[in-house]
Amino acid sequence: MKRINQERWNRFKANRRAYYSLYIFGVLFFVTLFSELIANEKPLLIYHDGEFFCPLVKDYAETSFGGEFETPADYRDPYVMDLIKAKGWMIRPLIPFSYHTINYNLGRPAPSPPSRTNWLGTDDRGRDVLARLLYGFRISVLFGLTLTLFSSAIGITAGAIQGYYGGIPDILGQRFIEIWSSLPTLFLLIILSSVVQPNFWWLLGITLLFGWMSLVGVVRAEFLRGRNFEYVTAAKALGLSDMRIIFRHVLPNAMVASITFMPFILGGSITTLTSLDFLGFGLPVGSPSLGELLAQGKANMQAPWLGLSAFIILSLMFSLLVFIGEGVRDALDPRKVY
Repeated sequence: MKRINQERWNRFKANRRAYYSLYIFGVLFFVTLFSELIANEKPLLIYHDGEFFCPLVKDYAETSFGGEFETPADYRDPYVMDLIKAKGWMIRPLIPFSYHTINYNLGRPAPSPPSRTNWLGTDDRGRDVLARLLYGFRISVLFGLTLTLFSSAIGITAGAIQGYYGGIPDILGQRFIEIWSSLPTLFLLIILSSVVQPNFWWLLGITLLFGWMSLVGVVRAEFLRGRNFEYVTAAKALGLSDMRIIFRHVLPNAMVASITFMPFILGGSITTLTSLDFLGFGLPVGSPSLGELLAQGKANMQAPWLGLSAFIILSLMFSLLVFIGEGVRDALDPRKVY
């Protein structure tokens, strides 16, 4: 690690709130990456009649355990569980429900309150809230990270070209951005989502179409400032290509400002997905979604655990991202001393 980057990292670590926020966010995201191992209706491992079975990798028929039907085994069926336990054992996840699993043994109408079986209760379809929070947190962060990565790449490239070349490319680029950014993005997303059945990648593409402009202004300003520096002029005199000057000499300085904004762009990306899901124009019906859980909380005021669970997770997520963003901003500012 270069000395300047080491100093920046030390400044970031000195900001305890930002450092611990990054640690907590990283742990939460890492845990949710393995949601299938934590919350799943299928056992993690089965030992039956001298053989090992891994239902997470392969579907097994009920006849594999001595049953009568060739259909995939229902591991929540007491009959199938008795068949397995009669000649072996199985290891179940900590939460025996996936995000789509319906608990038919609630004993009361759904949504049901928190219990020993469903720790955070169930939603209005009898699905475990904790399992849906795990999967929903993962898909929200993955969506936000992917959108942030691609939108930043496009925005930085556009800003670099405008700022470095100036003139006609800069004028045309700015006029296009002014027109494109004036479009009502959320309303267009709602219209498009009502016409086409959305999925993860479709939503990502449409959101990226309107969300790549956040870093253009910052990068453009850095390139307009840096293109006349002496080392850039010297590089041109030595015959270096424009692309090498842009990516090797000017872009590293512009990346400082860009990296500062990225945690906030990530938070905005997650907000966009949550808003669309809350309005019913986001991920397909049945997908694990924090926005959909908020909508259920709004529609079922008699079940406060629905709205509160999603609100607490979203508040925690956005608070951590804001603290991380503030820490990155201060770490990249050499005037900040801790």
